[in-house]
Amino acid sequence: MTAFKPADILLPKNTDMTKWAVVACDQYTSEPQYWADVEKITQGSKTTLDLILPEVYLEGDDVDTRIARIHEKMNEYTAQDSFTEYKDSLIYIERTQADGKVRAGIVGAIDLEEYDYNKGSKSKVRATEATVVERIPPRIKVRRGAPVELPHIMILIDDVKKQVVEPLAAKKDSFEKVYDFDMMKNGGHITGWLIDKQTQSELLAAFDKLDSQAEFNERYGYENEAPLTFAMGDGNHSLATAKAFYEEQKAQNPGKDMTNARCRYALVEIVDLHSPALEFEAIHRICTGIDRAKLMAEMTEALGLSKEPSEQKITVVTDAKHEDLYIHKPSSKLTVGSLQNFLDAYMKENGGKIDYIHGTEVIDSLSNSGDALGVLLPDMAKSELFPTVICDGALPRKTFSMGHAWDKRYYVEARRIAD
Repeated sequence: MTAFKPADILLPKNTDMTKWAVVACDQYTSEPQYWADVEKITQGSKTTLDLILPEVYLEGDDVDTRIARIHEKMNEYTAQDSFTEYKDSLIYIERTQADGKVRAGIVGAIDLEEYDYNKGSKSKVRATEATVVERIPPRIKVRRGAPVELPHIMILIDDVKKQVVEPLAAKKDSFEKVYDFDMMKNGGHITGWLIDKQTQSELLAAFDKLDSQAEFNERYGYENEAPLTFAMGDGNHSLATAKAFYEEQKAQNPGKDMTNARCRYALVEIVDLHSPALEFEAIHRICTGIDRAKLMAEMTEALGLSKEPSEQKITVVTDAKHEDLYIHKPSSKLTVGSLQNFLDAYMKENGGKIDYIHGTEVIDSLSNSGDALGVLLPDMAKSELFPTVICDGALPRKTFSMGHAWDKRYYVEARRIAD
């Protein structure tokens, strides 16, 4: 059976949803003013801001106080009967982004027994980028003692035939609409419908088919590989936190049957990789505090760089001047993987710092320093994601960006996690 299942989904009662829903906690981490504005907007209203820890505050001295306050507000909301619970449910959502594009998704539960974020994993649910385990402890503090969870996790399926999510658009008018509102701070609009039981059964059958070995073999031609059905899009560290908490609970309760334990599951949104609203953008590199000539010489040798064309191309930037070079000794299926493997080893041996930059103009500006060197990378094709994770395991960190900060998931639904 598929690792994705219906869930007992909580939605707030009698609430101004525009003030209820706030963006994922790992956005705007360098912009405290954004979160100060959200606090002003939501003051005096029921809001998910009360139930999350924006990462902009992770370095503060009051983190433990904030976490205690989160647990207090969660208990207050649940005690006040602030939620309607939709038992054994899936919600079909349409998110109209600020650019007008519509991203369709399905909210339900993922089975954490089927998820392994470690590189080389063969689980049905896998990380797409390296998981930084140091980021888990502060998040798990929030989950410990929390009666409910709120997801900003987006998981991708590679459904090029568009047989799972997309058919729901034609049926949505027959579903019960459970929310429909504008989202604050340029977040666009979101509408959610409760999927009826007959369609739910058909949907789970479609997931089962996508999950099958035969379907996997047909898609990728890897007959000896375990199927990869669900790949992380956003919220990898949040799902890793849910997994770590679940494993902690298993260790603390040896012999207990965890089949139906609430902590075994995490609430997520499933989106088709081929949604026109999903666009992958490259994240470039700037190396600082380095000996330019030494780095360039060693990179040329290690990667076999030359001007002779090959499948993997980088653009080296020094003093805002661009030079196109091709990799002839790749160590990964992706250009970014070959580059990152070299840079990680070089920095470990020689020192220096790597920063991850979205705009080429910023790379040009930063490369004007004599101890800096920039590298521009090509955009990653969406079709490369699943085959690369299957062959190489989790991709290097900061491989790609998927949309602007304001297009990320906002917290809307919740789910009880305390048994």
